[in-house]
Amino acid sequence: MIRTAFIEREVPALAKIRCADPVPLPDRTLSEAEATRFWGSDRTALRTCEARRAAAVSGMAHVQ
Repeated sequence: MIRTAFIEREVPALAKIRCADPVPLPDRTLSEAEATRFWGSDRTALRTCEARRAAAVSGMAHVQ
């Protein structure tokens, strides 16, 4: 006899952490250097957040 069992898993805490908001921009025209710095800060935060989320999700992959 084959029996199907559904096992609920807790979502890892790291996957629940909210990603950082984009860097707030000043209300003026930005220089090229400033725009590059703000863009770089946002990209770094996004990559860090995605890596953290992917690690938390992959921790669940082996239990499915």
